[in-house]
Amino acid sequence: MSTIFSKIIRGEVPADIVYQDDRVTCFRDINPAAPVHLLIVPNKEIATVNDLGEQDERLAGHMLLVAKELAEREGIAQSGYRLIINCNRDGGQEVHHLHVHLLGGHRMGPMVLRR
Repeated sequence: MSTIFSKIIRGEVPADIVYQDDRVTCFRDINPAAPVHLLIVPNKEIATVNDLGEQDERLAGHMLLVAKELAEREGIAQSGYRLIINCNRDGGQEVHHLHVHLLGGHRMGPMVLRR
């Protein structure tokens, strides 16, 4: 079953795409949690981190390198940024298509709320 992210990658759903190559597509989050909030999504449908295989090692590394490049382009590399990958329901994953959130543009609060 195709995810909303796959439809964005194929151009079937509009998005503010800031970067795309043969392995990943990156676009602005429609409900940003920070002044800069980008999603870095593999073009290959992988549901969660749990579904990554050894064959995806280069892809996962590429996603991090693209995040670094986008942080530089967005002017937040020096001040700092946060990368988040959620996995499944308890991890807060809403779309079951692996993605990295790149957030920055202001000081980040605590990583998680302690209970």
